[in-house]
Amino acid sequence: MSYDKITVVINTFNSEDKIQQCLKSIDPNVKVIIIENSNNLNFKNVVEKKYSNVNCFLAGQNLGYAKGNNFGLSKVKSDYALILNPDAFLIKGTLERLLVIANNFKDFSIIGPARQNEYVKLDLHKNEEDTFEVNRLKGFAMFLNIKQFKEIGFFDENFFIYLEEIDLCKRLQKKNKKIYLDKKVIINHLGGSSHNEKINFEMELSRNWHWMWSTFYYNKKHYGYYNSLFKVSGKFFSALIKLIFYSLMFNKIKKKIYYQRFSGLLNSIIGRNSWYRPKL
Repeated sequence: MSYDKITVVINTFNSEDKIQQCLKSIDPNVKVIIIENSNNLNFKNVVEKKYSNVNCFLAGQNLGYAKGNNFGLSKVKSDYALILNPDAFLIKGTLERLLVIANNFKDFSIIGPARQNEYVKLDLHKNEEDTFEVNRLKGFAMFLNIKQFKEIGFFDENFFIYLEEIDLCKRLQKKNKKIYLDKKVIINHLGGSSHNEKINFEMELSRNWHWMWSTFYYNKKHYGYYNSLFKVSGKFFSALIKLIFYSLMFNKIKKKIYYQRFSGLLNSIIGRNSWYRPKL
């Protein structure tokens, strides 16, 4: 089978160990674009030498999920692009199945897997058909029909991490674009982290900050500022109360976490951008 119509895009950040299983699972005839969110020239040299189908671009800084993937997608010349997390890997026949669906559902914008492994379903609806339309899907594996995005663009780069794929699906729906899941597409997603303990904690602080920032920004964008204030008011006061409580209890770890939540949400409410980056 020819894979000329597919390019795989992988957005990475300190993912040298995670990405090996991912790259091994991709047929060597499929073009792969990696966006490494650093200046790690050694990583670039190693993966390009080991995998002849890989072209690695160094971003020079941590662009995040949205901007990093947009950078990768700007390099795509094929009809379709499979966005893949570095901790995800394909099972045999995945790309062939995606091409079959693309041929049968020519109006699709995104196709996603209905399972992230043999046991975990990503959609709880009971559907008789193998391929069915949905409102949203997970961002770890997204098969994009490039021509469908000319009108709306790809990811909103105001998001650093979290909800950027939900926002993309929302924008597609507003334009009556089609999003599908398929039961026979299974892409394994490991999740978790391979970083050391210090890096893990810094990443946890970053995740807490950006989750809160993205939550308000997403709701403001689609439902308006005052509706969003109402939606997040419980989260705001909960984070503030827990920040005060853990400060009084001298629990430094919990204090830092809830400070991040409070700070991320406050920054989003007052209109600041998603500026926080993990201190690595």
